[in-house]
Amino acid sequence: MALAIVGDAVAAVGGLLAGVLNYMTDIFLTAPMKATLKHLEDTELKTLTGDIKTFKAKCLWEKSGAVIMAVQFNKLSNLQKTHLELSSLKPQLDQLGVPLYAVVKEDVGTEVQNFRPYFKGEIFLDEKRRFYGPRERKMGLLAFLRLGVWFNGLRAFRKGFLGNVLGEGFVLGGVFVIGRDQQGILLEHREMEFGDKVNISEVLHAARRVAREL
Repeated sequence: MALAIVGDAVAAVGGLLAGVLNYMTDIFLTAPMKATLKHLEDTELKTLTGDIKTFKAKCLWEKSGAVIMAVQFNKLSNLQKTHLELSSLKPQLDQLGVPLYAVVKEDVGTEVQNFRPYFKGEIFLDEKRRFYGPRERKMGLLAFLRLGVWFNGLRAFRKGFLGNVLGEGFVLGGVFVIGRDQQGILLEHREMEFGDKVNISEVLHAARRVAREL
């Protein structure tokens, strides 16, 4: 009985501390700005395998819609779980005819190669980081004050993923579900901290709208 009371007290104090730290860091974190379809469709992407080709991002979704993840590689991110959960939707997305893609902001060392086993879609390079904007957001040293970030980092470390060591690892990413033609952006998830996962049920719901709203 006493141990249960102590456990509840520790959990309550931990929750309060996490809430206070998150509130304090949120004050200094740049607020996200909604992306527009025009902003995204004019993005120039590059292939990362075979002959390097450059193309406009709208080619990814104009005929079929698309689910696109803007990936950030960071030591404090629980990358495998995040990407495996999103990749778990691929069979259902394939049935809907909605492809799954990822964009990365840089190709440093073996990061992309290390990432491929955890993601089932094609991966492209967004050198101008437009999928991370229009207002690019960085976690910076504030990340070390958020308990959720530490927990995500610990889980990633235990699984052997070291994240970004050489490149720009503080830029926050996100997930988009974009409809075909001019359906627009049906879902936009912006990370509030490293390892902030998108709700995959919401992703699937938005992907189903691509087919319904023809």
